[in-house]
Amino acid sequence: MSTLYTGKTRTTGGRNGQSRSDDQRLDIKLSAPGSNGAGTNPEQLFAAGWSACFIGAMGRAAQEVGIALPPDTAVAAEVDLNMDAERGYLLEARLNVSLPGLDPAVAQSVVERAHQLCPYSKATRSNINATVRAV
Repeated sequence: MSTLYTGKTRTTGGRNGQSRSDDQRLDIKLSAPGSNGAGTNPEQLFAAGWSACFIGAMGRAAQEVGIALPPDTAVAAEVDLNMDAERGYLLEARLNVSLPGLDPAVAQSVVERAHQLCPYSKATRSNINATVRAV
């Protein structure tokens, strides 16, 4: 195995703090979900990262079957922060994928293959409830 990239950040203050990357490209304020704070939250960041990575995985999946992704491909990601009385805090996610112009069966097969390829999907498999579907 070879490492292709290492993302490095330093976060202070937790959900009401700030996070910066070592290359200064990321410099964001954080706010707890549902608060009036000016920043984003970890669930939004996770949704953005997973959806961006998933589009890359769909590109590879589409290439495997000899098709191109539509230029207006999009992933609407939703990440829930849940509380369970027995297990504590848990995440749940939905990726709703738009592949305009593709046959629905082909679109769903690309989505399913991408879910096998995407590193975020692999990291979360069997760890959180996740629904991934072409819409």
